[in-house]
Amino acid sequence: MAPGPLHSLPEAPERLPRGPHRLAREVVLASQRGRMLGAMAEAVAEKGYAATTVADVVGRAGVSRKTFYEHFRDKEECFLAAWDVGVQMLLDAIADATQTDDWRAGLRAGVRAYLETLSAEPAFARTFMIEVLAAGPAALERRAEVHRRFAEQLRELYARAREQHPELPEPPAEVFSAIVGAVHELTWERVREDRFDELVDLAPVIAYLEVALLAGHEQAVEELER
Repeated sequence: MAPGPLHSLPEAPERLPRGPHRLAREVVLASQRGRMLGAMAEAVAEKGYAATTVADVVGRAGVSRKTFYEHFRDKEECFLAAWDVGVQMLLDAIADATQTDDWRAGLRAGVRAYLETLSAEPAFARTFMIEVLAAGPAALERRAEVHRRFAEQLRELYARAREQHPELPEPPAEVFSAIVGAVHELTWERVREDRFDELVDLAPVIAYLEVALLAGHEQAVEELER
């Protein structure tokens, strides 16, 4: 897998130099941790969460079992750490894309950032959307919290839009959660079937859906015609 969210920890080289080196201990640890998080996502995407073992992770990451247990209590903790890093970078990508005064352009850019990130990171996408369902109660609670964060991110974007355009309707709070659920459902099927190259094709449909639920059919039709 090419370097992506789970490999992009700051000051964390992908591979340490052979033999003696002078890297600070925190850089060594960051490198090892970053490789293990990436290895966890790759192994889970390939084998499924239930079948993935600590041996799979350390073998792919090129570290010892001792090193693994210096960072993580068990497989579940490593999985949740990988999930957290990937999700945060996904949220950050959306936040960066939506920094615009044109709220519909911001929605559009946020949708594309979401889909492009998942498309570029198939292992993370499968971990994020599919395998988390098999990872136990803690993972399911983490997933619910992440969905709430997505809804809050969307709510904040729309609140900024209404400050500039008071004529925009104020939807029920549950609409933002409904949008997150609908977007997840639309993307889930393509991720499940490994149709990652088709994810970005959903952008116009998702933008239409978001605008329709927030601002009404007329503005949604304008968005779709773009």
